[in-house]
Amino acid sequence: MQLPPTLALFLTPNRTTVVFAVKGVIAMALSLYVAMYLNLDRPYWALVSAVFLQMRPESGLVIEKGICQIVGSVIGGAAGILILDWFTDYPLLAIGSLAVWVFLMSAGSVMVHRLNFIYGFAMAAMTASLVVVLVMANAANADSYAVFEVAQARMSEISVGAVCATLVSLLLWPVQVKNVLRVHARNVINRTLDYLVVELDPDGTHVDRHKQADGILESLGALSDDSSAVVYEGPEGSSRARAADLLCNKVLSLLAVVQIFGRLQRNHGELLDDKVAEQMRNMREHFKAMAKTTDYNDCYHHAQLLRRELLHFRASYQAPSPILARLTQTSLELVADLVMVLKAYDALENSQQTRLNAPSLSTYRDPLVAAITGFRTMVVFLIGAAIWINTTASAAVMMMILPLTFSVMFARFPSPTFVLARLLVGVLLAIPVGLYFGLGLMAQGAGHFALLVIAMGGPLFIGLMALANRPTLPYGLGFCIPFVILIQPSNTMTYAVDNSLSVALGIFAGVSVLYWVFKLITAPDSILVQKRLIRSTAHDLATIGHHRHPEGWFNGRMGDRLMRLAGYEQGTTSGTRYLTDLGLTGLNLGHVSIRLRRQLATSHDPRVHALLEQWQQSLADTFLCCAKGHFNADFRARSQRLVEAVRKTGAANLQVELIEGTMERLALTFERTAHTFAEQLAKQK
Repeated sequence: MQLPPTLALFLTPNRTTVVFAVKGVIAMALSLYVAMYLNLDRPYWALVSAVFLQMRPESGLVIEKGICQIVGSVIGGAAGILILDWFTDYPLLAIGSLAVWVFLMSAGSVMVHRLNFIYGFAMAAMTASLVVVLVMANAANADSYAVFEVAQARMSEISVGAVCATLVSLLLWPVQVKNVLRVHARNVINRTLDYLVVELDPDGTHVDRHKQADGILESLGALSDDSSAVVYEGPEGSSRARAADLLCNKVLSLLAVVQIFGRLQRNHGELLDDKVAEQMRNMREHFKAMAKTTDYNDCYHHAQLLRRELLHFRASYQAPSPILARLTQTSLELVADLVMVLKAYDALENSQQTRLNAPSLSTYRDPLVAAITGFRTMVVFLIGAAIWINTTASAAVMMMILPLTFSVMFARFPSPTFVLARLLVGVLLAIPVGLYFGLGLMAQGAGHFALLVIAMGGPLFIGLMALANRPTLPYGLGFCIPFVILIQPSNTMTYAVDNSLSVALGIFAGVSVLYWVFKLITAPDSILVQKRLIRSTAHDLATIGHHRHPEGWFNGRMGDRLMRLAGYEQGTTSGTRYLTDLGLTGLNLGHVSIRLRRQLATSHDPRVHALLEQWQQSLADTFLCCAKGHFNADFRARSQRLVEAVRKTGAANLQVELIEGTMERLALTFERTAHTFAEQLAKQK
């Protein structure tokens, strides 16, 4: 009989889970010891800090998160001091200013992609709140010295936890980010090769293509997120980070280029002659062989062999139409990008000091999403503040602090209410366990470090086991942090049942309020966000020529957009995924226009460059028109004028033919896309 996965995690844990939990207990014990040795006011915040750092145990990620935690705490502490300096005598203004700070930090967290940076914003919001609220709770003694002392204590406690957790991660059973990056990179390449095979398969289905594309985007997101932390793992770290960024960029280039073959084959097969069709089958067989092999050298050999075959084919092939001439050249560009992907993987795998370089994937920044996220966190904070002001209960402080931290951290999750529901289960488990250990054991261990560790170690070990696995992570987080706050270990700890029950009620009520606020104040409608994503893509298409390195810039911006578009549509029941298709089309259009600009870069005719700018704007406008279900007839006219202008400059016939083929292929793409959207819009009416 097979145990349920959650039960199996605790009854039959694997080595990784046990090591993770042991390291977590040691990190928290060390944090508590140092905080008690330094006689800090509230040592339990050092333990809370250590818990947050355990969520990703890899050394580079722990170092990066520790830095973000300390920097965020310092910034938050400074903000708290400034608020109190200005509004000590005006408590309502102080709370209002703090609410604005919470709004800014929460909104700012949406503008970054990496989870560690998001965590830094959460720490800045939490530390400022702690400083202001704890000083105001003892308003009678609120002078400048008290303000500084509270701020210094909170920053010290959080920093102690961060430093101790980082040291344990580096010294005991270290797990490095570089190994995780290799796994991510292999997943990306394998899924990309599978996608190339499916895209070139005449019998491939729309569902299969999107299944592979979704997997690629998910793996790219994981690779991009973790790549920044590898720079902290020795002198070769920066080289690995550059290789990972290049791999992400070139995979996006492959996604852009291979669509040309698949869509022509599926929608305009009559335009392909037998030789090109045979060459596409040959490419597919090579990609299948590369996908099956587990040896890098064998895979690289296949790529180089395919490249030589395509060069030979281009030299001997007389294209009967401009579009087939363009397709032949595009096949070489596709394989060149694939070779660069393999080189980037080799640099990542073998720690080469490589000159390979590309910008990392950037975050799509939507002010509307940021404003809603910031407003939601501010509402949670103000609800807790209102309860605290009206009751003056010290336990109500937790209704203000913990929920705002969780609000910032979970806002970017696909299903935050689902995560918060599991977090609440962890809180419910932590309350009776914390009360039992506090009543029965901990009250007698005040100031005795060994007794505190022995008593707390068992429950924390169980909670950390849950924290080690993604499906049970919310349970573990919901258990460990409330458990520590309920116990509040210190040199002078006292235990009162009424106070502990009050704190427990405050934590549970705060997380419950957060859950319902997330239910009531939801993210913007997915269709609205998707349309904003499409409009921002059109804007980039119009301005793509204004950047020095347009391919890396465009890939970096499109990566996160495609992830979001795919994420929004994965849960749909229609199965059309037409907005994701439009996003992939936008990626392809960007690459086509970049290559066209390279072809025309040597032209000295100002009229060509003027017409190119007009054509670029028409490209962006037509892309937007397709999203509304109609084709912009002006695009063909703009394209024809540009081709004629290039022809009049005396350009080689092959160059003119390639440009003409590009224009014809783009027009076909736009017409097909407009027709698809017109059908979808008609169904929605």
